Amino acid sequence: MNQKQSLTSDYFNAVYESNEDPWDFETSEYEAAKYVSTIAALPNKHYESVLEVGCSIGVLTMLLAQHSTNLLAIDVSQKALDIAARRCEKISNITFKKASFPKELPEQQFNLIMISEVAYYLTETDWQSAIGCLYARLPSGGHVVLVHWLPEVHDYPQTGDQVHDTFQKLMQHKMENIFSTRAESYRIDVWGKL
Repeated sequence: MNQKQSLTSDYFNAVYESNEDPWDFETSEYEAAKYVSTIAALPNKHYESVLEVGCSIGVLTMLLAQHSTNLLAIDVSQKALDIAARRCEKISNITFKKASFPKELPEQQFNLIMISEVAYYLTETDWQSAIGCLYARLPSGGHVVLVHWLPEVHDYPQTGDQVHDTFQKLMQHKMENIFSTRAESYRIDVWGKL
């Protein structure tokens, strides 16, 4: 059996070429409810500097912007970024950037890093490496929010539970789990840097 690889930009480019909203972010009741829960889970009402990894077409980005002074939203797909930029064109505190996670993570520090429905696209090894990169970009007291779909998807190298469990295993002595909840098909964990 072949070892799964982390999904590449080619995968996402093909997905967005066939459908501009491939995961129904705009219309899904599941997504809407998950976004409400995600924003409600934020420990602070406002963050100076926020990084959203894998912003897709910008639906969650719009909500995050209301809690950010400066929000950098990155995605590997230029088409998704173009759609997100149009959606958020009247919001002045968002910067969109094409970048591959984790290889092209910006170097600066962020008070909040949002990883929503992204990390299971990486192999466990690549995710472990990414976790170290995320930790290095958080100041003391900064937060990482993990939100992931739980059912197995045959294309994805990991499940949501594997993603969250690996983060806990690597960070349990460096960060504090300050919020955790499970819905029927997704999980949210918020971690604070000690």
